[in-house]
Amino acid sequence: MTPETRKTLANGLWHNNPALVQILGLCPLLATSTDTINALGLGMATIFVLTLSNTLVAATRRWLRPEIRIPVFVLLIAGAVTVVEILIQALAYPLYQSLGIYLALIVTNCVIIARAEAYAAKNAVLPAAIDGAAMGTGFALVLIALGAMREILANGTLLAGADRIFGHGINWTIQLYHSDNHIILAALPPGAFLCYGLLIAAKNLINARLQKRRTAPAASADPVQS
Repeated sequence: MTPETRKTLANGLWHNNPALVQILGLCPLLATSTDTINALGLGMATIFVLTLSNTLVAATRRWLRPEIRIPVFVLLIAGAVTVVEILIQALAYPLYQSLGIYLALIVTNCVIIARAEAYAAKNAVLPAAIDGAAMGTGFALVLIALGAMREILANGTLLAGADRIFGHGINWTIQLYHSDNHIILAALPPGAFLCYGLLIAAKNLINARLQKRRTAPAASADPVQS
């Protein structure tokens, strides 16, 4: 793996995560993360669309005039979304029903348009595809973490409704605790914002501690000034 590839993966998954750092795609992120399975489904769809759209944009960038590049990018992204929408409708119709309009709204996801304009339009096909996969995976991981957090707080379960993706009869529900007083707020839009804020705060805390560990050896190695 080349240093450039490692940098691209690190940016997508952590340093420049589209959900936690760039704060993009909040509409689907908050609306569909009511449980882990919904989040997983939309996350996989986003990875597919980001990777395919970045690849298509990088492959056609040399033939596009600057004046028409944005409309063409939107058309390419819409084509990728149409493909994934048809696949989900054919293979996982309950998930298609559950995600509703938010599946089609991937076309307007700021993450996808931003990567097409900022990276794919300026790089070759393979780096653009890797960037799309990394950014999509970073977004999906945050989406799944948010969905899991909200499902646990609101229902006390994890992976409920796995049959929506994996087929009829599949039951992976994990009952973490039983209570008559679940935190229903977590299932509502205000709860989504609160949980999302906690994820951002956790990332910032981890970054601060990592930075402190990196600077501590350097400070201890400095000679004592007399």
